[in-house]
Amino acid sequence: MSALLSYFGILFMRGLARLPLAWVRGIGWVLGWVLYGAVASRRHVVWTNLRLCFPDWPAAKLRQVSQQTFIHFAQAWLDRGWLWHGPVAVTRCRLRITGSIDALQRVGPVVIFAPHFVGLDAGWTALTQQLEKLPQPAAGEGAHHHFSTLYSHQSNPHVDAWVLAGRKRFGNPRLFDRFAGPMPLVTSLREGGLLYLLPDMNYGLQESVFVPFYGVPAATVTSLARLAKLGRARIVPVVTRMTATGYDVQVMPAWTDMPTGDVTGDTALMNRRLESYIDTMPEQYFWVHKRFKDQPAGAPSVY
Repeated sequence: MSALLSYFGILFMRGLARLPLAWVRGIGWVLGWVLYGAVASRRHVVWTNLRLCFPDWPAAKLRQVSQQTFIHFAQAWLDRGWLWHGPVAVTRCRLRITGSIDALQRVGPVVIFAPHFVGLDAGWTALTQQLEKLPQPAAGEGAHHHFSTLYSHQSNPHVDAWVLAGRKRFGNPRLFDRFAGPMPLVTSLREGGLLYLLPDMNYGLQESVFVPFYGVPAATVTSLARLAKLGRARIVPVVTRMTATGYDVQVMPAWTDMPTGDVTGDTALMNRRLESYIDTMPEQYFWVHKRFKDQPAGAPSVY
């Protein structure tokens, strides 16, 4: 039964790739409202996160952003149909890379700080499609970028194969198992690779420190600072925004003041800068995640 459901689910996503973007987003709008009304437990998570991070917001704004969060989440999920199955020209047309693109084209290893906005799959697709084969000017004609990222295997083998194929659609990226340890990532970086890293979730207390996130202690992995230091890499933030015509993938200038060797301080700085990105589009951040699931010793659960 599970295999049959996954088969028809993937077939449905392939079918979405044929539809105009406005239709896909319309279906996502309806699905988002259904999820908001039906999944009370996840709605509670979103409301709790928003109340903790934006205590001055009135109830009306909390409700509005919470609803928009579900809508954007559903729309981004359905967008995987055309991201992974749509015509190459259509995909390229809907993904616009802006900003300091040269920060990714320079020779040398890069850790891409890619926060958990709903467009994270679109950002990865845009980079691997449009920058994978661009020459690095200082390395000579014909040199190629090499992208990598972490991957968590899905429990359903059919879905797992589908997601893997989607993430590998463009270029020749490496997907490292999330539980394989840091050494494959460090090796890839020291070979001049670009690591697409999403370190802003609560992944447990192992290798995490409690640093403020909107003034609330949040268990945060230290991988951004640690991998940048071990891989002798620059840190380049990339923030992806959903738009009416697709996605804008904004490449920001490389950080020049990190890593410093103070892992806790660097991780706190990462969160402060992440807050400034979220403030520009709070409804597109991944509030459905239990960001404050782990609490300091003795503190009660917020959920």
